[in-house]
Amino acid sequence: MTGCFVRRWTGVVLVCLVSLWLTSCTTMRFQLHNASADKPSNVALYFAVEKSNGDPLPGLDAKSFKIYEDGQLISPFESKQTILNPEVSVVHYVLVLLDMSGSITESGTLPTLTSAATAFADRITKSFKVAVYGFDGRENIVRGVGFTSSPRVVKSALTRMARRKAKDPSTNLNGALVKAAELLQKKMSTAKQPLRFGTIVVFSDGMDRAHRVKEHQMLRTLDKSGLNVFAIGMGAELSENRLARIGLTGYIKATDQSKIRSAFGQVAKFIEASSKKYYLLSYCSPSRAGTHLLRVEAKVKGMGSSVSYKFNADGFGPNCNPKRKPNFKVGNVRMRPAGRLRIKLNTPNP
Repeated sequence: MTGCFVRRWTGVVLVCLVSLWLTSCTTMRFQLHNASADKPSNVALYFAVEKSNGDPLPGLDAKSFKIYEDGQLISPFESKQTILNPEVSVVHYVLVLLDMSGSITESGTLPTLTSAATAFADRITKSFKVAVYGFDGRENIVRGVGFTSSPRVVKSALTRMARRKAKDPSTNLNGALVKAAELLQKKMSTAKQPLRFGTIVVFSDGMDRAHRVKEHQMLRTLDKSGLNVFAIGMGAELSENRLARIGLTGYIKATDQSKIRSAFGQVAKFIEASSKKYYLLSYCSPSRAGTHLLRVEAKVKGMGSSVSYKFNADGFGPNCNPKRKPNFKVGNVRMRPAGRLRIKLNTPNP
C-alpha cells in the first residue's frame, strides 16, 4: 500500500505517515464535556485530549492551546488563558465491589483479594475518593468503608473484611452491580463539584447464582447509569464475553489468584492515565456583546485537533479573573470507549 485514504471529522485532523511497505494514520482528538461563559467575561471549557487509540496526551500547558473567536486568534496576553486545577470543578468516586461468596471465603482467596484491593486503594486515593463494598448471595451489598481519600481507613476496613465469612454462600453478582450503581449515583448527586466521574471496579470468580436480578436488567442499569465500569474476573467460570458485557470501560481476565494483584494494578494504571487526558482551560474573552464561535486548537507531535463552543457575550466587560471557578452545568462524565481496557493474565507454563 502506498497511499492513505483520509477522511475529515469535526474536531479531528488525520496525520498520515506513508512508506513503501506501510501506511499509518494517527489521530488526535478533543472531546468537550462541559463549558461555561459568565460575566464579567469568563469562558471555560473542560475537555479530553487523546490519541485515536484512547491513549491520553498528558502534560499540556496553557501555551499548548490556541484560542480563536470567530476565526480570529486571541492573544494569550489579552485572554490570560490558564489551565485550572480540575479539582475545583471535578470529583471522581471509585466504588470497589468485591465478591465475598462462599467460593471466595472458603477457598482461601479472600486474603489475596483484600491485599490486592488495599494496594489498589493506596494508589488511587491520591486523586480519587474510594469506597469498598462486598457481596455474596444476599440482596444488599455489604459496606466495608464509605467514600474516603484516606488509604489508612481503606486498609483498616479491608483488613476486617479479610476475616469475614459469607452469610449466604451464593453469588448475587447482577444484583450487587445494580445496588452499587444506585449507591454511586446517589453519592454523585450530592457532590459539590458540578462534574462527576463515577467508577465501579468489580471482582468476581463466578457467575450470578442467586438469580435475584436478570442479567439483561443489570446490563441495562449499567448502560444507562453514565458510570465507568471495570470488571475483573478469575477462573474459568466467567467467560471473557461475559466480562466484556459487564466491563463497559474495560475488563481483565485472570486465570488464578496469583494474578489478582496485577489485575487491580492494571485497572489503577488505566484510571490514572485516563484522568490525565482531561483539561480545564479558562480565559478572559475580549468580546463584549453578541454570539461568538470559540475554537480551541492544539498541535502535539505532528497531530492536531480542535473543539468548538458557541457562547453569548452580552454584558461582558473588564475585570475578568481567569482563575475563578467556572460555572459549569452539573453532569456525569464517562470515559471514552476507545480507550477500553482488555487484558488476559495467564499463568506461565512451567
